Amino acid sequence: MKNKFIKSTFILLIGGFITKILGMVIKIMMSRLVGTEGLGLYMMILPTFSLFISLSQFGMPTALIKLVASSKNNNKRLFFSSLAVSLSINILLIIFICLFAKFLAYDLLHNSKTYYAILAIALVIPFTSISSLCRSYFFGKEKMIPHITSNILEDIVRLLLIVFGVPYFYNKDISYVVCYLVLSNVISESVSILVLFLFLPKNIVFRKRDLKPSINYIKESLSIGIPNTCGRFIGSVGYFLEPIILTNVLIKVGYTSEFITYQYGVLSGYVMPLLLLPSFFTSAISQALFPIISKDFSNYNYDGAKKKIKLAISLCLSIGIPISLLFFFFPELFLNFLYHTNEGVSYIRFLVFICLLQYVQAPLNICLDAMGKSKDGMIASFIGVIIRTSMLAILSFLKIGIWGLIIAISLNVIGVTLFLVKKVYGYLK
Repeated sequence: MKNKFIKSTFILLIGGFITKILGMVIKIMMSRLVGTEGLGLYMMILPTFSLFISLSQFGMPTALIKLVASSKNNNKRLFFSSLAVSLSINILLIIFICLFAKFLAYDLLHNSKTYYAILAIALVIPFTSISSLCRSYFFGKEKMIPHITSNILEDIVRLLLIVFGVPYFYNKDISYVVCYLVLSNVISESVSILVLFLFLPKNIVFRKRDLKPSINYIKESLSIGIPNTCGRFIGSVGYFLEPIILTNVLIKVGYTSEFITYQYGVLSGYVMPLLLLPSFFTSAISQALFPIISKDFSNYNYDGAKKKIKLAISLCLSIGIPISLLFFFFPELFLNFLYHTNEGVSYIRFLVFICLLQYVQAPLNICLDAMGKSKDGMIASFIGVIIRTSMLAILSFLKIGIWGLIIAISLNVIGVTLFLVKKVYGYLK
């Protein structure tokens, strides 16, 4: 089992490295083609996008991985049961977005240029839901190649769409550009779904019974998915409120909307993507860990689970520490190479070792989900949102600009990491 974990991790690391490089190229091309204003607008609506994506999936991907990994279910019927729940939620969210898009753009974000992009989210969420469920099925089966292949092709398609599509819309209006960036996910996610279906066994047969949702499977999936969704929802709500609180408070204390958009774009578009660059390593390690820990716990192999959790955390730190040191001593080099800018150097030096703690959060959160302790992950998210949101609101009134958000992020990461470490090691005693 340990060899399988190492093999899965190695495959995901290679695939993660390729997709991370593609992701970086996408971000670089996006920042260069849309400019700081366009990037700032995209980053302003990204929390809203993330919130609706989390709600649309309703924790079904996590539940599907765990239940498929246990090897005790009709996996085809389990998949379609999860799909039925997810698509039902999607319909409700699409209606909500169509009704309240103008309110979100004009009254909460105070920027009319985000309106069309928010509307575009309604078209994207069904595709992301189906794609996530397809990936989760293969993850539960511990088949990593389909996931990697679909991710790589999805990113290539999205990169091509940005390179050839953004210049066309840029000549019209910046709001159309941001809307196009959101809508490009429809095509890229469709490619991902198609690729994943091509990896299904050629002799697979779908009977009518397999397509019919099972009440028992739905209940079992919801028992796992609801706590997971609540945790993600709480986190997404905090992320959603972040630009709203930041904008409203800073405007009240005398900052302009242009200054806020620009600085938020620097932090969210340049600094945080760079600092979270090693996350593809931690993500790969965590993804490989999930089905194996789930199987160990379902078979009461607690000692094996403990060893793999410790190994995963050690791997995350051994990768994160050297990269963090490079970012601390040479931030200008990386910013210039990736984004052709020196903006955000002081932000990077302040946040770099805080983000090192965040690399550890991924395997800790995955372990809680795999152990059936998603409620603790939900509590961790709640603690993080309370810390981040309250400190952001308080510190922003001190007239320290974007630094209020930076300090709030730091306190959030420290508090959540300490809580997760305490819980995971408590269950491992």
